[in-house]
Amino acid sequence: MKRQKQLEELHEVIRNCTLCPLHRTRTYAVPGEGPVTSQVMFVGEAPGKKEDESGKPFVGKSGEFLTELLKEIGLSRESVFITSILKSRPPRNRTPTQAEIDACRGYLEQQIEIINPQVVVLLGGVVISSLIGPWRVSDAHGRFYENGGRKYFMTYHPAAALRFPKIKSTMREDLQTLRHELV
Repeated sequence: MKRQKQLEELHEVIRNCTLCPLHRTRTYAVPGEGPVTSQVMFVGEAPGKKEDESGKPFVGKSGEFLTELLKEIGLSRESVFITSILKSRPPRNRTPTQAEIDACRGYLEQQIEIINPQVVVLLGGVVISSLIGPWRVSDAHGRFYENGGRKYFMTYHPAAALRFPKIKSTMREDLQTLRHELV
């Protein structure tokens, strides 16, 4: 119960955050969702238009594809924690600035600490570079990386997979690799 309360309190702080200018243009902050007991956490780049309107992560087309991928590897959306490195939508869905990432990074680190998942799945180059270091997603995808006792898995962002058929099939293969690790 203590972890659940910590997560709820953190999410309330995120909903009221004014650390960067994005709070002025958002409809809702998007802390993330899922059980505090999740063994797998998925981290995307930033909320999009539909996420900003609902306050929920990955509810647009990328979210539909992510949910489909989860089913393919035997996970339900309700069993994992889903969030983004940014908690507010950048205008016109532009790439987050380093200052915006720096402002939100502490929130993500607290979420990871509270939930303590077996694996943190990093979706896309911005997230990989922000949490692991300068590594191109084309070189990093399908790999695990351990740092400070934490295990990360790197793959493409679902939005890239929807734009490029080759990435879509690669992402499916990557998540099969993840599935084998979770067994």
